[in-house]
Amino acid sequence: MTSYDPLYDPATDGPSFVGPVDSELRSARRLLDETASANIHDHTAMVKAAVSLDYRLRSIVAALDTERGECP
Repeated sequence: MTSYDPLYDPATDGPSFVGPVDSELRSARRLLDETASANIHDHTAMVKAAVSLDYRLRSIVAALDTERGECP
């Protein structure tokens, strides 16, 4: 038992829908543009950016795995 909630739990988390790689990449690029202007001194903004980018990166990896015929 931990005293915190982890950012990601492979047993219960993960993309519920995996889109095609090109779609996931477009979404990632949009998110990168959105988070680029976040205030680095704003803790909440940084946490939101980190969580969003973590989720998007996991979606891209899942899409690549799916495209290659591997189970995400």
